[in-house]
Amino acid sequence: MNSVQTQGTALVTGASSGIGAIYAQRLAARGFDLLLVARDQERLEAAASTLRAAHGVQVEVLKADLTQKDDVLKLEQRLRSDSSISLLVNNAGVAADGLLANADMDQLERLIQLNVTTVTRLASAAAAGFTKAGRGTIVNIASVVALFPERFNATYSASKAYVLSLTQSLNAELQGTGVQVQAVLPGVTRTEIWERSGIDATQIPEEMVMEAAEMVDAALSGLDQGELITIPSLPNASEWEAFMAARHAMAPNLSRSTAASRYK
Repeated sequence: MNSVQTQGTALVTGASSGIGAIYAQRLAARGFDLLLVARDQERLEAAASTLRAAHGVQVEVLKADLTQKDDVLKLEQRLRSDSSISLLVNNAGVAADGLLANADMDQLERLIQLNVTTVTRLASAAAAGFTKAGRGTIVNIASVVALFPERFNATYSASKAYVLSLTQSLNAELQGTGVQVQAVLPGVTRTEIWERSGIDATQIPEEMVMEAAEMVDAALSGLDQGELITIPSLPNASEWEAFMAARHAMAPNLSRSTAASRYK
């Protein structure tokens, strides 16, 4: 396996807890300096002190609310201008509960801002900066609901399908630039995202819930192996390969000059 480690700084969003906090620990252990971004300054500072002491790396914290455009623009500018940043973990996200028909639309608009718009703006800024440097890694945290949207609510599932599609397209755009791209599709992971969205995670069968540390370790292993799409829970990679093969088999017939005979 090739090591993911490069000289430089890893920027991790949603870094004060859960998946983001574990990424910060694991990347510090690999020798990355860190730029940790989240809304909770106190938790960020506490994490930074621990990481500096444990790993001897430089850790900068940046308090930002990534549902607010001004905060996103500041971070975007940093990604475009700071050549020391070599890895982006686009992790900040939020879930929502309930049916689309009776949803709180302001809540869903914030979800789309964070899960879709912010992820896109930061990925774009990172792609620009990393392409210029001829190196770098972009990790986008999606979800298995991107592949099985009927199992969860419409807006969250759609937002994660967007992240998957964005990553696949971005990877094609960045071929030959030296920039590596990965989408991680966790299943249910034990983090605070559930409480924050009003979902009772205790109702989910234990055999479906992965610890955040195990999820991140699997994701980093997938990155080391050069995977574009990493599904930490999936035992048999050939199932994903078959899914992709079916998609490619349809490709020649997805845009034709005549309608299929069954529609005539």
